[in-house]
Amino acid sequence: MSNQRDAKKYLHLHVSKKLVAGATFVALLLASQAVAAGQGEGLSGKQVVDAVCANCHATGIEGAPKIGDRQAWKPRAAQGLTSLTQHALQGLRKMPPHGGSPGLGDPEIKRAITYMVNQSGGSWIEPVAVGNAFRERSGEQIVNAQCIKCHEKGVDGAPRIGDIAAWAPRYAHGMDFLVRSAIKGHGAMPPRGGMADLTDAEMRVAALYMFNKGVVPTGNASVAQATTPPSKEDWNHKIIEGMDVYMGVVSAESIRGMQPNEGKEKSMHGGIPRGKGYYHINISLLDRQTGVEIKDAKIDLSVEDPVMGEQMKQLDPISFNRATSYGNYFRMPDRYPYRITAQIVRGGQSHVAKAKFDYRPE
Repeated sequence: MSNQRDAKKYLHLHVSKKLVAGATFVALLLASQAVAAGQGEGLSGKQVVDAVCANCHATGIEGAPKIGDRQAWKPRAAQGLTSLTQHALQGLRKMPPHGGSPGLGDPEIKRAITYMVNQSGGSWIEPVAVGNAFRERSGEQIVNAQCIKCHEKGVDGAPRIGDIAAWAPRYAHGMDFLVRSAIKGHGAMPPRGGMADLTDAEMRVAALYMFNKGVVPTGNASVAQATTPPSKEDWNHKIIEGMDVYMGVVSAESIRGMQPNEGKEKSMHGGIPRGKGYYHINISLLDRQTGVEIKDAKIDLSVEDPVMGEQMKQLDPISFNRATSYGNYFRMPDRYPYRITAQIVRGGQSHVAKAKFDYRPE
């Protein structure tokens, strides 16, 4: 009797395992067939992962980064969605092309990758369904979905939405420079602002939206105080004689490396200087009482250091998208502190106001 009970128990377990395995296989097969037949276009990232990717990524077999393993996914996520999608489409090491499911296209793979990254510490936004793939999001939609997390309150030095004085130095180098900088990521901001599926055009409209929120329409002074100026000074912000004075500094090498051969930046101030150690210094001015840009000032700027002595240049007015700032190139080849002094004369006045900054090139 004992042997008979054991035999029945074995048969029950063996058949149960077969049934479970068979059911799992059928589920995967149906999902894969749906993808192959073009029915997978509306599948979410989770659905694609469960049907295909989890076969390896759930356990990390054959060196596949395991879902949930932050350390394994971190360097991969840093490559961006485009690079990871290419790897999946072409195949990489022991992973076959399209993850072994030929019916998977770019949108499905992108959503699956985004899902796995997010399950492993990321915060990417899952790409839209195929039917909406070419329906670009508005600047407001993008900002409200992601950018607002840092740019609303200026977290980690991010320019606040609508703070034209903080945005003006960045725009002074041109829209292409600003967009390329955001695509690559800089400072505390990850590539593409942490939204891996953002197109270059969407990056552009998001940046314009954040800047334009603070632009005062001509003749509408009542809106001028929508952006409240900061009450405290900072290394790049001085309050002097009724003015908020903002300084922005970008290396000429960075501008040269990121700019196309043609454009405003190439000819600005006589062209980008050759050689190392040059920086573009930009000054933006706001009337502290009204919040309106000061567009008719004359600014002479000096850069002092104990070795080279003093450099003095007049800053050129720079206009972009209804915003005006002032800038020029200066040489600061060493890593010690420089004293930068902006001598400002407002239009129709003769009095010189001086704003002093200390800056050490990184």
